Amino acid sequence: EKFDIVRKWGINTYKCTKQLISERFGRGSRTVDLELETQIELLRETKRKYECVLQLARALTNHFYSLVQTQHALGDAFADLSQKSPELQEEFGYNAETQKLLCKNGETLLGAVNFFVSSINTLVNKTMEDTLMTVKQYETARLEYDAYRTDLEELSMGPRDAGTLCRLDAAQSQFQSHKDKYEKLRADVAIKLKFLEENKIKVMHKQLLLFHNAISAYFAGNQQQLEQTLKQFNIKLKTPGAEKPSWLEEQ
Repeated sequence: EKFDIVRKWGINTYKCTKQLISERFGRGSRTVDLELETQIELLRETKRKYECVLQLARALTNHFYSLVQTQHALGDAFADLSQKSPELQEEFGYNAETQKLLCKNGETLLGAVNFFVSSINTLVNKTMEDTLMTVKQYETARLEYDAYRTDLEELSMGPRDAGTLCRLDAAQSQFQSHKDKYEKLRADVAIKLKFLEENKIKVMHKQLLLFHNAISAYFAGNQQQLEQTLKQFNIKLKTPGAEKPSWLEEQ
């Protein structure tokens, strides 16, 4: 049984390699679904662009986290000097309060941005990647389908003796099996691409609105609007004392 499995795998690999080389050198015909392949290429391009956005958003998070930590340390330094410098107590004091407020607002913004990053990461590395895995299966099935189609066509053009007719029947059966597999995966890819596009629009509509509202509120100094944005999107910051207060949990 193991020998038979290895033999079938070897034959399949040989046929597919032969078909692939034939296609690359322009000698073999290739089944093309123009509409589906255009959608697949668009998905790959979209994924590359979203990966760039994800990388930049992560860089923004890291830089901004460092800024918030610096503001926290600066606020502590001002507060300490306020206690130890009576002649400048008031000046150090209100600077300490300002840094404390900026730090609090910064942690709130980090909560929103981290939620944005987490959602984009899920969309890119789970949802899109899952669809692309099905695409890879489809592309393999397409290559196998064309390999066995070519094999059947070559046998059909040969002499019709008893041995050839037997091989022709076997080739017809194998061709039909790979054709069914190819058509099923083509339908699966079409459905997944449709649902992915709907999900992408839904997710990005929410996340871009969150990102815009949070950034705008922070740089306008609108603490109330910033906190309201987190409530609107059901974002809850971790309790104080966590190693990184910017990490958050979705309710």
